[in-house]
Amino acid sequence: MLVQIGYSVSYGDDGSRAVRARLEYPLGEEPLRWAGLAGPIEALSVLQTEERLTLAAAAGDAVQVRFYARPSGFAFVDADWQERGKLNIPLEAAPDLDGSSRRMMIGGNRQRFLFVQADARSLAVYDLAADARLHALTQVAGEGASITALERLSGGTSLLIGTSEGALSQWFTNVDAAETFVRAREFDPLEGGPVRGIVPEQGRRGFIAFTDADWGIYHSTAGRRVLHLEDAGIAAAAINSRSDRLLLNTASGVRYYGIENEHPDVSWTLMWGQVWYEGYAEPSYQWQSSSASSDYEPKLSLVPLSLGTLKATFYAMLFAIPLGLAGAVYTAVFMAPEMRRMIKPTVELMAALPTVILGFLGGLMLAPFIEAHLPGLALFLVLFPLFVVLVSLLWQWLPGPAGSWAQRGWTALILLPLPVLIGWGCIALSPGLETRFFGGDAPAWITANLGISFDQRNALVVGVAMGFAVVPTIFSIAEDALFGVPKQLISGSLALGASMWHTTMHVVLPTASPGIFSALMIGMGRAVGETMIVLMATGNTPLLNFNMFEGMRTLSANIAVEMPEAEVASTHYRVLFLCALVLFVFTFILNTTAEAVRQRLRERYGSL
Repeated sequence: MLVQIGYSVSYGDDGSRAVRARLEYPLGEEPLRWAGLAGPIEALSVLQTEERLTLAAAAGDAVQVRFYARPSGFAFVDADWQERGKLNIPLEAAPDLDGSSRRMMIGGNRQRFLFVQADARSLAVYDLAADARLHALTQVAGEGASITALERLSGGTSLLIGTSEGALSQWFTNVDAAETFVRAREFDPLEGGPVRGIVPEQGRRGFIAFTDADWGIYHSTAGRRVLHLEDAGIAAAAINSRSDRLLLNTASGVRYYGIENEHPDVSWTLMWGQVWYEGYAEPSYQWQSSSASSDYEPKLSLVPLSLGTLKATFYAMLFAIPLGLAGAVYTAVFMAPEMRRMIKPTVELMAALPTVILGFLGGLMLAPFIEAHLPGLALFLVLFPLFVVLVSLLWQWLPGPAGSWAQRGWTALILLPLPVLIGWGCIALSPGLETRFFGGDAPAWITANLGISFDQRNALVVGVAMGFAVVPTIFSIAEDALFGVPKQLISGSLALGASMWHTTMHVVLPTASPGIFSALMIGMGRAVGETMIVLMATGNTPLLNFNMFEGMRTLSANIAVEMPEAEVASTHYRVLFLCALVLFVFTFILNTTAEAVRQRLRERYGSL
């Protein structure tokens, strides 16, 4: 008979609340008859979810598995279970189970596998989705040891196995092509002899394991033992649904413990190391703080978020540093004073643009534009530097008024149409290039031929949008440092026969290097802490790569997205505060290093 405990709540006229327990019979109060099994039942296993129920019984050399489901459309209401089928699985007689009865467990994703103890050290895994085909026969206990405890972890996907040596390990079926049965992790062993029992927590991935003389509290995902205590003659253990009360049946009587274990799923390995999660082919770094399924396993690695922060900063600085520094050098040294008085305030005014506007434009306009004209943009990156070099070579022979204007520092105004014309031409050629060389779809060609995933909102979009926000900061501070170089140094260099370019490279830049370095570090600090542009202009997915055609999630964006939905004082909530601390450490190290380098540059060039 299958029996479970149900609860009913009632309220009195005075507002009092009463909770009463009752016994429920999911499959009816008539005993189940296992036709086809010979001899007494040696082992039973039940696994129930909202939609399905699987029941297995072992007797002699056979196992019978019965499948039940609720009627369609009644998965989440109190409807009767209906039998959907059964399987009869012949077993080989176990040569030696150390005098103990056979252990058996239903588990795996969607109740797919049946785990049956084949001998003292091995488990036979049967694939119920393939008509009970033998999936694997795996030795799970070491040489000279035997299986003494077998239990299913919360969620039903993993098995916890204890041995006669006190060893504890977690196993599950791998999702690679071989679909093997693998050991995901081992835990600190118990010291009181063979593992006598394992009691999983109901609401999370923790469990209690005990021997005759000691017991411990573990958490599977964190891979650590949270508590270890000694008690003599432990025979059984039970933990409540909230995991804050524990009963132990010991030689001295029943012992009652109150447990304060709020955040066992946090460890250094979980946040910064590779963890082998259920359903994954191998250990990996993952951030997934919530899920729609009840068998969810929290994934709180900070590595993808930290790398995403560095990735966004790298591409933003890759865009901003050349433009900001080159613009600052030209404006401070070569530009006409009248033009500088117009250009410098205009560029600095760009810093007043709200980043949410830049993120909005980047996500809704820039990202589709880059995706639609990818070959043209790549062509522009190649042709524009070539045209700049070509024009520079021809410029010295330019006669007439244009040459006179160039000498007075108005070159930028004369050459302004050049990038506009080159950009327009590259964009106009983009559809033809895409059709001729990329089969009409450049993103699909990149994915198919280069093996690089392409997302519309990617790091390239973030680099351009966030670089646009960082350029004014770098430009303004660097330009002030360059313009502040004493004029007598420049005049002296020119008087000794150096050209303006030689003077700029060997006198102006070294003298202004402390200010230039400060500009770069302040701009980088701005990029590290940017939130709205990254939030709106990228896919906001915590990926672990430096692919410019895929998105990322940064620490700051992660805090902005998940903090409003996080349960106060939960593990997730506290880890988000830890993200803020990590972001602070990043910026602190960055600013401290920048200040040290700036002081060293000032000591070296301050005497000039």
